[in-house]
Amino acid sequence: MKTRPLTPTSPAELRRLAEARVGKDHAPQAQPRTEAGTKRLLHELQVHQLELEMQNAELREARDEVETQLGRYTDLYDFAPVGYYSVDEQGLILEVNLTGAALLGVERSRLLKRRLFSFATPRSLMVLRTLLKEVFTGPEKRVCVVSLMNEQGATFWADLQATPASSIKGTKKWCRLVVSDLTTLKQAEEVLQRMEGLARANRELKLEIVHREMAEEALKKGESEARLMQEQLRHLSHQLLLTQEDERKRISRELHDEIVQTLVGINVHLAALTVQSPVDLKELRTKIARTQRLVEKSVEIVHRFARELRPTVLDDLGLIPAIQSFIKEFTKRTKIRVQFRASTEVEQLNSTQRTVLYRVAQSALTNVEKHALASNASVGIRQIPGAICLKIHDDGKSFEVERVLFATKYKRLGLLGSRERVEMVGGKFEIASKKGHGTTISAEIPISNNVPKSTPKTSRKTKPSR
Repeated sequence: MKTRPLTPTSPAELRRLAEARVGKDHAPQAQPRTEAGTKRLLHELQVHQLELEMQNAELREARDEVETQLGRYTDLYDFAPVGYYSVDEQGLILEVNLTGAALLGVERSRLLKRRLFSFATPRSLMVLRTLLKEVFTGPEKRVCVVSLMNEQGATFWADLQATPASSIKGTKKWCRLVVSDLTTLKQAEEVLQRMEGLARANRELKLEIVHREMAEEALKKGESEARLMQEQLRHLSHQLLLTQEDERKRISRELHDEIVQTLVGINVHLAALTVQSPVDLKELRTKIARTQRLVEKSVEIVHRFARELRPTVLDDLGLIPAIQSFIKEFTKRTKIRVQFRASTEVEQLNSTQRTVLYRVAQSALTNVEKHALASNASVGIRQIPGAICLKIHDDGKSFEVERVLFATKYKRLGLLGSRERVEMVGGKFEIASKKGHGTTISAEIPISNNVPKSTPKTSRKTKPSR
């Protein structure tokens, strides 16, 4: 509730008001002239009495206002939500409000003249001393956060704001110190930090769960791929054994059908020569020439077998001539046109690497002949950064690469064997087959700097056939 401000009334104004009230309440009646002095004196006394009564009323009103204001300011000071301290240079508490006394757990009367330093914890004592030292050396406001301990031994965090002030008595320096209890705020911050820590731990746990699930999935996938690879290896070994057995049968059959028969014919001719008497020299020369042709045929068959098993030109002249020779025979046999391009840098590969590329090209063209129904093909060998790349392309029909490579029911050893050969020397094997675009097989073999380069041998001289 608002109170009107007190404005003291001047004596002249009081007298005017008193005379007005006396005149109103006690209007003078016509009296004989002899009583004039007495009545005038009575009038003065009445006016003076009213002046005193009005002054007394104003004093009571002023006292009530002062008491009201004092109660209001006392309430604001003593029951403020923060502690107010008046502290001198030595840290003595000169004045304190009730909240400040409650913070330190001491009655206000017993708290006066005590040193504020005695309530500081050891880790905050130096901070508090520094705060008071700085506030008494400059006009600026100083702020810090310290840990205080009340008389019961309980500690709490306090926000201190110190401001220099003029002396209360004499010339002694003192400062105003406002202390706020930060315990609740610190607890809230700790709770918030714990919540953030829990949230962070929860995020890390979720991430760990995701990583574990991915690892488990990768492990399952790896196990599945390992089983598939193991199955492919068993299939490859099985097919390799079957292929070796088929090759042995083929070689045995061709040896029996061609070489053995030729050798039997040679033996028959030689036996006839030993039985018959050489009376006719011309007939004898004819039989010897026929026998020589049989021997040459046998040598030709043996050379062909040797070339099929391991072409000597690969070791004698190198990879490029070996592939050229194979393409020449392939084109002559199949009537499929093959375009061949190569760079001389491929000869820097060692013998094992050259053999791998030759077998890949041989297997790819054999598949073109058997399955692709192509009319044109191309073979290219070139050097790329860090590797030698072989590419075989045909314009024949396409096929499902995954089904052919990973299926175990097919008896096609060529593609799977080529991939195993390339990967055996650290290379990369790829197949691309698309309807209307044919099939492309590529093999990349890295060039190792620490592997000595192998150069083709000098061509061996062969004795001419007679």
